[in-house]
Amino acid sequence: MQDNRVTPEAEPAENAKPEGSVADAVSGNWVDRWAPAWMRPYLRLSRADRPIGTWLLLIPCWWGLALAILYDQSPRWSDLWLVVACALGAFLMRGAGCTWNDITDRDIDGAVERTRSRPIPSGQVSVRGALVWMCLQALLAFLILLTFNAAAIRMGVLALLPVAIYPFAKRFTWWPQVFLGLAFNWGALMIWVAHTGSLAAPAMVLYLAGIAWTLFYDTIYAHQDTEDDALIGVKSTARLFAEKSPQWLRRFLMATVGLMGIAVIYAALPQASVLALVLALAGPWAMGWHMAWQLRGFDASDAGKCLQLFRANRDTGMIPLVFFVASLLA
Repeated sequence: MQDNRVTPEAEPAENAKPEGSVADAVSGNWVDRWAPAWMRPYLRLSRADRPIGTWLLLIPCWWGLALAILYDQSPRWSDLWLVVACALGAFLMRGAGCTWNDITDRDIDGAVERTRSRPIPSGQVSVRGALVWMCLQALLAFLILLTFNAAAIRMGVLALLPVAIYPFAKRFTWWPQVFLGLAFNWGALMIWVAHTGSLAAPAMVLYLAGIAWTLFYDTIYAHQDTEDDALIGVKSTARLFAEKSPQWLRRFLMATVGLMGIAVIYAALPQASVLALVLALAGPWAMGWHMAWQLRGFDASDAGKCLQLFRANRDTGMIPLVFFVASLLA
């Protein structure tokens, strides 16, 4: 009998990844399809071909703005600019942060199967070129930051500290995901201040909820690399928790929902209506169910499943935002 099975070598050319594409990039992403060839390595360096990180940086900003408006019951036309500025800033700062991460991790990335195709270890971009690209993105983000009030500008500059430390955290702590959480959720504080002019308890509790959420999704993500990480001595919560990861993920789920619920109560009690409070509280409740769905499907030994669940967290974060916006309209 003739064997009609299609081998990887015989796959149609259109199904092959474009030259220089990163291993875990989204299939058919806009960078590989439409970006000019000379720009692709730099956009890949910024993870523009993997947009989930931008969403995970952006969503806490929008949480902070929604709860700030719920808190003071004072929506302004300038808040529309904050919505847009958050999106632009998240794209640029995520790109700058990922570029910095790849510069510092270039030797580690070259030793890990999933990351050795990244632009620096694969030779697509030089370290010097990456530094210039990082500074350009950071400068554009800073220009956007200058449109905020003075207190928010100071908060934005302070955010550089956890961003700078994060790439080194896996070298000295088993909890590098905490440092990622500190960096990725800073926008909740900054945008709260951009709207209200000062920090308040709801923003701080929301920040802690975001950190717990980051520990949840990034522990799942880190399970893709546990074998390589063990060989090269890189630390992570995935390696620390090992077979106990489901129990720890459940704890992070409960912390996320509980802390976000407290943040909502603190934000709504001063002036919001009972209906607005109920709608806003439905947000963390629904988010918790989505996280529970992820937990049911979690398999630490299945790298593909871990990546799929990690990417699902865009929807996880958008769920409470929908309820927060609904509460503002109540």
